[in-house]
Amino acid sequence: MRERRASKTAEGVALLRAIESTRPPEKRLVYDPFARDMVNGINLMFGKLWVDLGLYDLSWHGAYEYVIARERYIDDLLKQALTDGFKQIVLLGAGFDMRAFRIDEIEKALVFEVDHPATQDAKLEKLKKLSNPIRENIKFVSIDFNNQTLEDRLAVSGFDESQKTFFIWQGVTMYLTAQGVESTLKFIAEHSISGSRVVFDYFTTELMQRSAAIRWTKPLLKLLGESLDFSIEDGELERYLSERGFTHVENADSETLTRLYYAGTGKTVAKGIAIASGTVT
Repeated sequence: MRERRASKTAEGVALLRAIESTRPPEKRLVYDPFARDMVNGINLMFGKLWVDLGLYDLSWHGAYEYVIARERYIDDLLKQALTDGFKQIVLLGAGFDMRAFRIDEIEKALVFEVDHPATQDAKLEKLKKLSNPIRENIKFVSIDFNNQTLEDRLAVSGFDESQKTFFIWQGVTMYLTAQGVESTLKFIAEHSISGSRVVFDYFTTELMQRSAAIRWTKPLLKLLGESLDFSIEDGELERYLSERGFTHVENADSETLTRLYYAGTGKTVAKGIAIASGTVT
């Protein structure tokens, strides 16, 4: 992402969430009443047409279904965490995510939205369109990873290491280096108590190496100041996370997400993208 511009991929995810939210209740997996305020109205109109005509699917089969299934899957995990009594939620690379505003019971938890200043400033500007949008339980934490650490920025924002914490890291790891992913997982493992959890999505190495969609996407992302770098080998997730201090590892792959949310519809989730979760030991 370019230093002074909001993340275009974050805007793209918000657009897909807004498109899904326009569908009738019986035909949608997620509903975000605020998504429309996060995107340009013209982009929403043409984006919906692009999806409904199947043109989006032609460029990357099952990608729309993945983004929407990911939203629902992480929503479900978050709701369970809140039911289980988690009082601290950290949204890493929050982008234009609106979970802090739309999920029931989340107002009882302390929520940290962590992101690059450019993207966060753009989101805060958009939030001005909403009536009473900022809740007292939400803390916006801007961070420049070139000059600041997650530990320092969260500490000065009131993060309590003694509280069981649920970390959501959506749509980020694939754009980081292996070292960047490693350092974030290390922070979570070392600065949150046992029983805290993390959920993040990732690309498989096979997808990164063989996918035609990835090949044509990389040059476009480069123009936007972003890149695709990180991946995990198929079948290696549990070992990867256990070596970094996590247990109770779960992996929701294409087959799992398709079974959970698209059974009987004829739709499938793109292969090679999965959602990982683990518990701090």
